[in-house]
Amino acid sequence: MAASWMRGDRTPAWADLSAHFAASAAAFDLRAAFASDAQRFERFGFEAPHLYADLSKNWLDAPTLALLLRLAREVGLEGWRDAMFAGALLNNTEGRAVLHTALRAPRGTVPCSDDVHATLDAMLAFAERVRDTARSGISDVVNIGIGGSDLGPQMAVPALQAYTQPGLRSHFVSNLDGHELAPLLTQLDPQRTLFIVASKTFTTQETLANAETAKAWFLARGGRDIARHFAATTTNVDAAAAFGITTTFGFWDWVGGRYSLWSAIGLPVAIALGATHFRALLSGAHAMDRHFAETPLERNLPALLGLLDVWYRNFHGLASRSVAPYHQGLRRLPAYLQQLEMESNGKRVDRDGEPLPFATSPVVWGEPGTNGQHAYFQMLHQGSDVIPVEFIAVRDTSHARLDLPPALQPLLADQQRKLLANCLAQSQALMMGKSEAQALSEQAPTAAAGLPRDVLARHRSFPGNRPSTTLLLERLDPAGLGALIAMYEHRVFTSGVVWGLNSFDQWGVELGKAMCNGLLPRLDNGDASGLDASTAGLLRKLRG
Repeated sequence: MAASWMRGDRTPAWADLSAHFAASAAAFDLRAAFASDAQRFERFGFEAPHLYADLSKNWLDAPTLALLLRLAREVGLEGWRDAMFAGALLNNTEGRAVLHTALRAPRGTVPCSDDVHATLDAMLAFAERVRDTARSGISDVVNIGIGGSDLGPQMAVPALQAYTQPGLRSHFVSNLDGHELAPLLTQLDPQRTLFIVASKTFTTQETLANAETAKAWFLARGGRDIARHFAATTTNVDAAAAFGITTTFGFWDWVGGRYSLWSAIGLPVAIALGATHFRALLSGAHAMDRHFAETPLERNLPALLGLLDVWYRNFHGLASRSVAPYHQGLRRLPAYLQQLEMESNGKRVDRDGEPLPFATSPVVWGEPGTNGQHAYFQMLHQGSDVIPVEFIAVRDTSHARLDLPPALQPLLADQQRKLLANCLAQSQALMMGKSEAQALSEQAPTAAAGLPRDVLARHRSFPGNRPSTTLLLERLDPAGLGALIAMYEHRVFTSGVVWGLNSFDQWGVELGKAMCNGLLPRLDNGDASGLDASTAGLLRKLRG
């Protein structure tokens, strides 16, 4: 497989896309596209498990899509996809398979299935014992991790809050800054708290520092049974045992951190949701796996979105994408996607280590709607940069699952209507814009007196023709969330294949770690010899 790979910019399709862009696509106008094609919504709407995607408000037409699909085939996307599912060593710089999909596959259907399901069964059995609060005595679960050992669970638990067990609170600590852990400890009872230390190697600096502080607090507050109140998700059983932990759940080197939610790293999710809902999360992800593996590229949602990302990044030169989930439960999704996409594809050399002559991962960022509308949407609508927006709407609410007075339900239903209307309005406004002539015809009661009408009209006009995608979930339940996350994983895989990247290593995080280890003793002894002038000066300032 590795010997036959083809980087996207070396294919005939890439050259044809460049010519097509120069000839016509650079001037694409969404308003004209809708006016000329009454079926555009149907033509660019795509179904996948638990998801509907409206791509019609993107700078995309049939000729462009045909060339992008050609590009996918010329780089061998389908072969790379099949190799991943088969367990080939796609992570060539570390000599590892990429098998996170095996973590959510039914028993006996994929490589490593016996080991995966033995660990899953043991983890879920432990989760159920913790959830039996009358026997376990646990009321608070604190996950201590960072990066992939934190972002997935920290995103998933609030997303599925309506499916969590009342009376069992989940907390997440990741930052090395003690200002995150210390205030939390003041709210906890050591006899009713379970700490989960999440670190594959049990050597992660931030995680171990927080874990040692949590352990010291536990002992200082009269805690005695560390083995009962601490568990670990790690492969370093000896290091965990030296810490005092006897309950550990491991995972494998073919599970990358940002793809590890489905593994033992999902223990806090399993405790919050219970075994049945956790298995539904896995099932939703597996359904998307089968969609990616079996659906022709013409209707394959993750593949289409990954190709669209390449189109915007490399041909239109768009360096950023905003994710706007219109559901408060998904408030941590943009942060999760930052790691998934930017750590996977934020690379400057290809699989053979050759420098790339083109850009790769966009900057991914966002906030939930409608909060984002009152923060950064001004720039989206009227700023000088074009930033594609990804709206995520959820049709059905989960309010009925909560213990609320019945009188609140119609009020909450009305809020949902307003939320969805805002979501639709924002994508419509990005596309349609407002001309100066339209602005001239309107009244603006808050405008400054005496301001010329034409000047005011320029301030109040919107260029429009700004692209967006809308992803629609029927409901934010465990299966739906699982499908959504898996879709993003395969989308990142698709663009990575086109760019010729190894999307599964992360050497870029190593240099800062190594330098930190060199600077730590200098903060104590003040030795600034050999440092650059800036670092030496800051070291002196920090030492007072």
